[in-house]
Amino acid sequence: MSKHRLLWSPSEDDVENANIMRFIEFVSEKRGIEFSGYFDLYDWSVSDIPAFWSDIWEFANVVSSVGYEQVVDDLGRFPGARWFVGARLNFAENLMRYSDERTAIVFRDELGDRREYTYRDLHLEVARFREYLKELGVGPGDRVVSYMPNIPETVFAMLAATSLGAAWSSTGTELGPTAVVDRLGQLEPKVLITVDQSAYKGRVNDLRTNVAKIAGSIPSLRSVLVIERFRERADVSEIPKAVSASEVLSGRGQAESVRFEQVESNSPVYIMFSSGTTGKPKCMVQSVAGVLVNHLKELILHTDLKREDALIYITSPSWMMWNWMVSSLAVGSKLVLFDGNPLHPDWRTMWRIAEEEGVTVFGCSASYIYAIRGANAEPGKEFDLWKLREVSQTGSPLSADGFAWVYEHVKSDLWFNSISGGTDINGCFLAGSPTLPVYAGELQSPALGMKVKAYDESGNEVYDREGELVCEAPSPSMPIYFWNDPDYRKYVETYFEFYRRVGKNVWRHGDWITIFSDTRSAVIHGRSDATLKVSGVRIGTAEIYRVVERFPEVADSLVASLDVDGETKVVLFVKMREGQELTEELIDRIRKALREEASPRHVPHYVVQAPDIPYTFNLKKVEIAVSNILNGRPVTNREAIVNADVLEFYEKFAWELREKLVARKEKD
Repeated sequence: MSKHRLLWSPSEDDVENANIMRFIEFVSEKRGIEFSGYFDLYDWSVSDIPAFWSDIWEFANVVSSVGYEQVVDDLGRFPGARWFVGARLNFAENLMRYSDERTAIVFRDELGDRREYTYRDLHLEVARFREYLKELGVGPGDRVVSYMPNIPETVFAMLAATSLGAAWSSTGTELGPTAVVDRLGQLEPKVLITVDQSAYKGRVNDLRTNVAKIAGSIPSLRSVLVIERFRERADVSEIPKAVSASEVLSGRGQAESVRFEQVESNSPVYIMFSSGTTGKPKCMVQSVAGVLVNHLKELILHTDLKREDALIYITSPSWMMWNWMVSSLAVGSKLVLFDGNPLHPDWRTMWRIAEEEGVTVFGCSASYIYAIRGANAEPGKEFDLWKLREVSQTGSPLSADGFAWVYEHVKSDLWFNSISGGTDINGCFLAGSPTLPVYAGELQSPALGMKVKAYDESGNEVYDREGELVCEAPSPSMPIYFWNDPDYRKYVETYFEFYRRVGKNVWRHGDWITIFSDTRSAVIHGRSDATLKVSGVRIGTAEIYRVVERFPEVADSLVASLDVDGETKVVLFVKMREGQELTEELIDRIRKALREEASPRHVPHYVVQAPDIPYTFNLKKVEIAVSNILNGRPVTNREAIVNADVLEFYEKFAWELREKLVARKEKD
């Protein structure tokens, strides 16, 4: 049994004022069911799945022109269940239900720009984009795509496209043109929305060459709308089918209020992409009703978002957290967008914005917390964060010490809400509740309506030890299909094939997880396809990170596997903090700590200092790519990696190591 380390418990006021308590009262009154707390509600939500999602629809006040006839047509069809059958609605209409003078969006960037839009302004801006797209013939069944930074115009364009019933797909400007074409080119889009420039680490970069390559590689495009980022007018003559936004949007949207095309509930709204580090990215198509209802559940109940809140999330349009974050507009709260490097010119950037904008919910990744911890940041001492009540964290597992660092250096009285799910479902399998305690390193609970379990390799349910994260029943935001996968073959291979061999038809997500029987909280140990099998025992990489990254000398780390004559060797790469070096004495201390705190199998065979740790644009460590390099296998789609240049170091190390191993073998 785990020794849980309590970091925070909700007060009586926290519990009483939580949205989830209003939902419990709503369900109790409607259905005559008594709930003693969160887990009673959860158990009901996965035992009567249609009733739960029906009540979410009603509680969240989903706007639809025609109500649904069935909540779900067949829970046994997995994949393939259809949700809210018969309903007609519009995604953008639900996000634009407010049109008053309260602040909808505040934009900040690393160069000091600040813009503010009310909910009324939001309607006017969306109308401008909508009118232009409508003239191009955009409508239901079409795809509108973007190559954009995290700026308000990206939100306006998405809402305009979905108001017309089109599907939206986006990539951030941090991706190179090949990675963008690999994603967006598959969709045969009608329109590309983009910018002429972007800013990062204090530099303004001209993107028109990239945009020209992208536009020239996607023959289906009718138009490329180029938004001027810093200048009044840009020369777009070298970009195929390009028009300048300063010219074509001027004067639009003045007379026309936004009209919302009603579409069938299972129509596509978002097309999302896998990371693409092991091949061409998979295109996952998600439905209007499915994404909307799931986002409303997570924002209202699991994030406890209210109209008076101000939410910021460090993200990019390449990551599903952008889609998730934008749905907060449906709650009527203030959305704070940030574009640029959150650590430029130093760690204070985001916390200064949080103070100035009165942020109440601050969202970030584990890698961001590790980065500011490594910079000896003291947000709680240097900034007035009295309004901050919640830190939401996702992207990759955060260690128990990372949790504790937030309480020690940001704020002692806040709700740390660590969540985990994925692009695949545009949401969470594991989420938080403001009515539950926070334990160091642990996610509070399975998300409502998500029948989450941990399985061993034989398909048996397990507790208090590692297993595969599975979901035993359909949920609304799971993909309705993969693009160009008419027989569901890729879909089934990706999520369902693994346990069908033992007679189980469940979604296998690919995370290695422990669910505790006493608290029902959980720990994510890393991606299951990146777990190491040492002497026949599976080891989660996060188990190593939790020990290694507690050393004050270490800024970040990555674990990979090297196969030598059928035996797995663990290789630990460490990025040192500024001014620190990896010494033999430190290596000995790291190995000793892993042996004592984890097990002898967790002790790495090699400990190597690396200049940087490679990450995907979804902020996940690329353990598989580095393992491929170590074992002489190719790494495809390097443009899916933020800092792909650093792979040269790993390739050089792998080549030198293989030479040593060959020489040693020949000598023996």
